[in-house]
Formats: sequence, structure tokens, C-alpha cells
Amino acid sequence: MRTKRLCRVGVIGDDCDASLESDMMIDEEQSILEAQTSSSVEQLKLAVSHQGKGAVQKRVNALRELRRLLSRSAYPPVEAALEAGAIPLLVECLSFGSPDEQLLEAAWCLTNIAAGRAEETKALLPALPWLIAHLGEKSSLTVAEQCAWALGNVAGEGEEFRSTLLSQGALLPLARMMFPNKGSTVTTAAWALSNLIKGPDPKAATELIRIDGVLDAILRHLKKADVELATEVAWVVVYLSALSDSAASTLARSDLFQILIERLNGTNSLQLLIPVTI
Repeated sequence: MRTKRLCRVGVIGDDCDASLESDMMIDEEQSILEAQTSSSVEQLKLAVSHQGKGAVQKRVNALRELRRLLSRSAYPPVEAALEAGAIPLLVECLSFGSPDEQLLEAAWCLTNIAAGRAEETKALLPALPWLIAHLGEKSSLTVAEQCAWALGNVAGEGEEFRSTLLSQGALLPLARMMFPNKGSTVTTAAWALSNLIKGPDPKAATELIRIDGVLDAILRHLKKADVELATEVAWVVVYLSALSDSAASTLARSDLFQILIERLNGTNSLQLLIPVTI
């Protein structure tokens, strides 16, 4: 299971021309991409400061261009974006009352920055409260999902980042995103949660299983969901049972084992078999 995931194809299905680019880039191509990224951040600065007619569309267009540059290669020019001052601008673009298109593009940029190295992920710390806030019920599903993806990448970087996210209240809204019956938003939330609770501190796993509705959601998804969602939920179960005695006991008292046996008898998916048989 990949701890971090680069967002090449977004939650709205925009492939940002990813298929046109080779994952292997020569130095000259990388240098051009970095220069374009620096220039794109400068354009975003101008768009953010613009207050006249068409200001919103200018911001969205500038964000979209930066997002495409950060999504074009398997090795996005994150360092160039950071050195140009992208983070404060992206945080400003996450402000409440902003249109969904702007929020989505900003969160997508942050998602791919967080997919980078540890020091690059650390640059996202000022954005975390905003990303967590946009997980709430007042946000659209696409915005909430993209924010969950960004937070999942941050959580995947290590224990220090997980502790920061937990202290800022990321666990509950991510857990609630698992409650619907289906959808990519639920799948992304489950993946982010598996990163968030993976320890080594068992506290988060214990807290998660005690949230009303979480156990029911886990069992329902393992029983009825498609393979992709069931697999992500199975990884959540792996970390719950491995890290927390309380969670393991709660799961053992449920119908989990019977559901897993029935699911395994009805699937040939290696993707699902791996977490279920650990």
C-alpha cells in the first residue's frame, strides 16, 4: 500500500495531461518545468492581489496552471513552488467563502506538495487547519475529498505529522467521511484514516473505533462495497487491530470475521486479499 499518493487525475476527473508526459524526465526538461513553476507562482501572486473585475477567475486560472505543473510529472517541481512562495498563497486561497473551484485547485496543489519529501511536506503545516476545516459538512464532496487526500499524504510522512494532525482535530471529520455507502470520497477518507492511525501510538486507533457509527461503517463497507473501497477499509481494520487492544476487542465481538470469510469466498482480488490475510 502506498503511503503517499500523487494526484495526477483529480477527484473531478481532470487528467491534467498526465498521460502526455513521461515519468522519466531529462535534466533539461526538469529545469524548464521548474522555471515554469516559479513563473506560475508569480502569476498566482498577481492574481491573489487583484481585487478588480474578474478577480475570482484570475485566481482560479492561476491555481489551475500551478496545479497542472505540479501534476505533470511523477517527480513534481515542489521545491521550485516552495522557493517561489506558493504556500502562503495557497493558504489564502483556502479561505472560507471562496468558490469551490478555487478551493479544489488550491487543495490539489497542496496534495502534490505533500506527496514530496519530508521537508516539503513540513511546509504544509500552515495549511493544515484550513484543510481540516474543509472536511466539514458545509464543504462540497469534491473539496472535502481533495483536502482528505492532502491530509492523507501529510499523515503518511511520519509520526510527527500524524501527531500534529490528531492534535488539530483531523480524526473525527475524516471518520465521518466514511459514513456514506459509496463513492470515491469514502475511499479517499478510509485511505487517509489508515495513514493517520498507523501508530506507533495506539491512542488514535482507540479513539477511532469509539466514534459512533465507525464500526457500523467498517462492517458495511467490508460486506457490500466495491473492491477498492473494501480494500482501504480493510487496511483501517489492520491498523485498528494491530495497534489498539480496545479496538481489537471491539472488532472481535462484531461480525467482522464472518464478513471477511464471506468476502474472501466471493473474490479473487489480490488487492483485497493482502490486508484481509495479514
